[in-house]
Parts: sequence; structure tokens; C-alpha cells
Amino acid sequence: VVGVDGGTTGIRAGVFTLTGVPLAFADVPYATSHPAPGRAEQVPASWLDGLATAIAEARRLCGVDARDVAAVCVDTTCCSVVALDARGDAIGNSVLWMDVRASDEATACVETEDDALRVNCAGAGPVSAEWMVPKALWLKRNDRERYDRATMICEYQDYVNLWLTGRYCGSMNNVGVRWHFDGDGRPPMTMLEKLGCAELVEKWPKEILPMGAAVGGMTARAAAACGLLEGTKVIQGGADAFVGMVGLGVIEPGQLALITGSSHLHLGVAEEEFHAKGIFGTYRNALVESAPFVVEGGQTSTGSVVNWFKNLCGGGDSFYDDMNREASAIPPGCEGVVALDHFQGNRTPHVDALSRGVISGLTLKHSKAHVFRAILEGVCCGTRLIFETMTRGGYEPKEVVIAGGATRSELWLQIHADVTGVPHVVTECSDAPALGCAILAAFGAGLFGSVREAVAAMVRKSRVISPNPEAHAAYADVYAAY
Repeated sequence: VVGVDGGTTGIRAGVFTLTGVPLAFADVPYATSHPAPGRAEQVPASWLDGLATAIAEARRLCGVDARDVAAVCVDTTCCSVVALDARGDAIGNSVLWMDVRASDEATACVETEDDALRVNCAGAGPVSAEWMVPKALWLKRNDRERYDRATMICEYQDYVNLWLTGRYCGSMNNVGVRWHFDGDGRPPMTMLEKLGCAELVEKWPKEILPMGAAVGGMTARAAAACGLLEGTKVIQGGADAFVGMVGLGVIEPGQLALITGSSHLHLGVAEEEFHAKGIFGTYRNALVESAPFVVEGGQTSTGSVVNWFKNLCGGGDSFYDDMNREASAIPPGCEGVVALDHFQGNRTPHVDALSRGVISGLTLKHSKAHVFRAILEGVCCGTRLIFETMTRGGYEPKEVVIAGGATRSELWLQIHADVTGVPHVVTECSDAPALGCAILAAFGAGLFGSVREAVAAMVRKSRVISPNPEAHAAYADVYAAY
């Protein structure tokens, strides 16, 4: 099966066995333009070119015959919005997920006080300018010609599946977590009416498919471009981080996926619906059958703060190895140095874009390694605060499965476990979104009876990092200071 991860800087295709072993990967970059502050755009055709090239190259690298590819599944960045004409061709550039031009429209969404806003901190807001409704409303208010000309307004995910199969449909995942749809795939009609854009539902996909459902067979044109057979099954995916949950095996209540990189994303599976201040979600029926609800938290600046410190210090290739070694010799609490990770505001639980980072407690005794470790600890304190906010809302993570950049630091892995007091699991395949797509492809092709069965066959735990009780106790004062 082929799993494809459409990311921010490029697209990656992987060919996987039915035991979850990656046979080959191929990556194709694409460009992002920033025509004005706060804006980010991509050329939608570059997604299709990259998709076809990456799939063909991955298959070539591993030598798998096209006849042996049972299915393909794609995930993409979430809320990279594109307007299409009646032929399915893009009208202008996409409005990339990170684009925040629609801030006024996001405020207008909150002002509706609509019930659909319950997933935004129990209705308290804010609504992110990255989400679908604000962006579509911005198009109507500021680019009316394109809005009126568009027969379809959708996401990267929907555009790719349309090109692959000729079928215009949405993903239950994307619409559930970023479009304000309810858990039955119904659009937020009262919100749209209050905003004066009820006609938007005529441009959105009418068919909404759950992850793992068959979209259709690959068209002759798409198959030729991808080096696959016409009719190869295309299976519905979703937003990259949420498909990554599947690739990490996080599909049961009590589990939580911690996706680390420039930022941290916390995605937990809950048994019951709840909404609370300081949390996004819960989203109903947005993942797979065994995961009734998903709760979301996030830290805006985590790995990016570590990278900032490296650059500030003029660090070279060995900087992280040197700092991890030196910081490992420093006790928890960094002898009084405490860091707040709000370098670009706080996503949850404070939802405060204006909050700023702090490094406090410095003396002449402290070294670079003290500050480095304090940053790592500060990020983990932010994660603990999110876990505690979720617990107060009704969800307590029992197991954290971690992926991404933080897994490359043994020190940071242990600090995550020690500060939060929760075991952290690392899986064998670090490419969770691509593996998640492969799992969905295998299930959608009928090779497994359920996603749970496919996960059991294709995801393997590598190791468990257990919290050190003494270190966890030592972090009590650090957490209080944070």
C-alpha cells in the first residue's frame, strides 16, 4: 500500500508492506510564497505534480510492481483552502493553513455565539484565522470575483482526491476538526446564515466520507502520472496530524498522541463528549470507529524555541549533542532557571497570542546548558499544564505516544515523562502520517477487517519511557514557578 503525506514544505510518499514496514520513501518539495505579512500561499498544481512524482519514485526505488499496489491514501495539511472552477482547476493560489489574513473574519465567527463554537474552548473562542469558515468568508469579502467564480471551495485534501478519482468529496476528519461540521457530517448552517454566507454550502463538498472509506478508483490520467494502474483504489485520509494518530496507534480512549516539531500538538482519544475553556474539541466521529471523540491541545513554540537558542548561540552541527550531554549532568530545575515557552504566544490553555516567553532566575553561575535544559523543561511544563486542563475538563491521558523531533533527544524524552508523570511510548516507524495513510489504505482496500486490526498488524512500540518518581517530585517547584 502507498501512504502519502502532503506537508507544508513538500510531499512524501511511502510504500509499505502489510506489516507496516516501509520499503521506500520519496520526497518532492514545493514552494511557499508570502505576498504580505501574515499571508502564505502555494500553487495547487505543485501539489499534484509532487504527488505524482513522489508516488512514482517511491515505487521505482523499492521495485514493487504496480499490480501489487492495493490502494493509495493521502493526508494533507489542514485548511489549506483552494477555490476551483467547474472543471476542477484551481483559481489562483491556495490560502495555506498557516495564513492568518482572515483574523477579522475569525472574530466575526466568535461574535455569532453559535452553538458550533462549542469546540472552541466551550464557545469562549477564539476561532483561529487558519480555519475554513474565516478563510472562505475572507474570500467573499475581499476577493469576490474569485469567490463567485468558484464552483467548489475546499481543501488540499479534497482537491487531491478529486484529481485522483474525479469524485468531489470531503473528509469527515477535516470538516469535523476545522470546518465546524457536527459529528454527523452536517455543516454549521446557522453560523453561516449569521455571517451572511449560507451559499457557501453549495460550494463545499456534499459528500463527506470517513477516514478509511473508498473514494474511488484512480483515473487513467492520474494513474499514468503516478505510475500506477487505472482503477487503483484511493482511500479517504484526513489532516496530517490526525492521520498521524492512526500511524502511532492512538485510536483507543485514554491514549494521546504528542506530535512534536516546531510546535507541540496534543491529540487525545476520549470516551465521551466534553467542552471546556482552554481546550479545542471534543470532535465527534472525526477519527476512526474505535475513537468516538478527539480532544486537542497545542503549544505554539516548542522546538522552534530550542532552534532559536541554537542560532542565538551560533551552534553548529554538534550543538544539540553537546547540549544534551552537558544538560544531562544538571539536576531537574536547572538550579533556579525557569523558562516560559510563549515565544509566539500561547495556543492552549490560555489562548493568548500576545503572551511572550520568559527566561528567569539567571545568575553568573549558569551556563548555556542550564538555559538549554530550562527550555526543554519549560516546554514539558506547558505540556503538563495542557494535560491537567484536559483532566479538569473530563479527559485524563493514560498513555502518551510521542513522535517527531523530540524523540531524537533521550534527555528531552525523559523530561517529558518526568514532568508529566505519564509514560511516553516511542514507535518503530517515525513517519506516523505516512504510516497512518498506509493503515487506512490497507483497511479501505479490504485487507483488514477494521482499522484496529490494521493498527495491530502495522504499528509496533519500540520502547516505553517511564517517569522517574524522584524526578517527578523534584519538578513540583519548577512547575509551580512555570
